[in-house]
Amino acid sequence: MKIEKMGLLIILSGPSGSGKDTVLNELSKQDDDIKISISLTTRPKRDWEIDGVHYYFVAENYFLRKIECNQILEYAVYNGNYYGTPKSIIDQWLANGETVILKIEVQGAQKIREIYPDAVSIFLMPPSMKILKERLFKRESEKNDEIQRRLSIAIDEIKRATEYNYIVVNDLLDYAVSDIRAIIRAERQSSPRLEYLINEVIEND
Repeated sequence: MKIEKMGLLIILSGPSGSGKDTVLNELSKQDDDIKISISLTTRPKRDWEIDGVHYYFVAENYFLRKIECNQILEYAVYNGNYYGTPKSIIDQWLANGETVILKIEVQGAQKIREIYPDAVSIFLMPPSMKILKERLFKRESEKNDEIQRRLSIAIDEIKRATEYNYIVVNDLLDYAVSDIRAIIRAERQSSPRLEYLINEVIEND
């Protein structure tokens, strides 16, 4: 029986302000083989964000219809807004043996691990709460009470970091990206994901 190449699903979570978008942007520049899933959200678009690049920004009634039609792999409510992952494209990429990264909130990550037990999860950690607060204020995209709410949520999320396979501290961007790339390279070489190669070597003897 021919064994197909397995896809690699990476979950990336971290509190707001931990630098997930910046890290993903660098990863996509450095590795053309990585597929980055774009989530749907009902939260307002920030000035610097691009629809279809950072998120698909949709109305709440549209999002709820997607849930009813089973077109959302997972979803979570974060700070009063819906976030969700489109299902069909993820399954297609994995079936093609691709490396797929999902940027997901902590709530959604738990459900993804249940659906895809082979998924590899990475928690992107800020170096300190002080630096996280500075980053949030520097964005100038939320009011003070909104930032305080995000900091409160961040503490709860950080407490759950041990649920993840890996924790990467995003102090210096280059180091954080290098660490995540090293994790991806190692996971790509794991024996279950290279079982197809074993059979190819034997068959080509």
